[in-house]
Amino acid sequence: MLSTTPRTTLGREKHRGSTDRNDLYEVLDSGLICHLGVVLNGHPMVVPTGYGRIGDTLYLHGSTGARSLRAGQGRQVCVTVTHVDGIVLARSVFNHSVNYRSAIIYGEARLVTDEEERMAGLRALTEQLAPGQWDYARRPTRKELAATAVLALSLEEASVKVREGDPQDEDEDYALPIWAGVLPLVTSWAAPVPDRVLQEGTATPAHINDR
Repeated sequence: MLSTTPRTTLGREKHRGSTDRNDLYEVLDSGLICHLGVVLNGHPMVVPTGYGRIGDTLYLHGSTGARSLRAGQGRQVCVTVTHVDGIVLARSVFNHSVNYRSAIIYGEARLVTDEEERMAGLRALTEQLAPGQWDYARRPTRKELAATAVLALSLEEASVKVREGDPQDEDEDYALPIWAGVLPLVTSWAAPVPDRVLQEGTATPAHINDR
């Protein structure tokens, strides 16, 4: 069960909200990119970044020089993940909408300093984008790790909202001879494109080919 706080309580369309923690996991685990919101020098800043989940902790990473990560360390942040599943076309422009699944997480971002947790977080990030890649590719060197910051964010304070189904028109508009419905949006992987300087004879690994 998701906790209910003033920040996670829905103000509009409350019927689209979910308090099932498994719904939160589904939105996060099926995504690739999140948006990290921080306050930098008194101004809001939102940046897209990769992420990974281990249990009830979300991990983010970036350069130690990244302003957004420095601004988030030990401070309140907001992370969002959104999936667009379709464009909802109604009979009236006013009632057009989007079918989506979204999650918002609030909390204090923690700089991960424990080396074992840092490696686990980086593995989760890598596996989120390309399952199987962590065990296939070269691991980061000490120099690369020194240049990388990993933030951890608890999933304790989070909300989930989902919109699905047909357009909701005004009663009098249903008699109009105007097409209405949903344009589904499906994201899929294309064939892998090898690096132009790939060594001859290097095969595409199964975990990439099978996506």
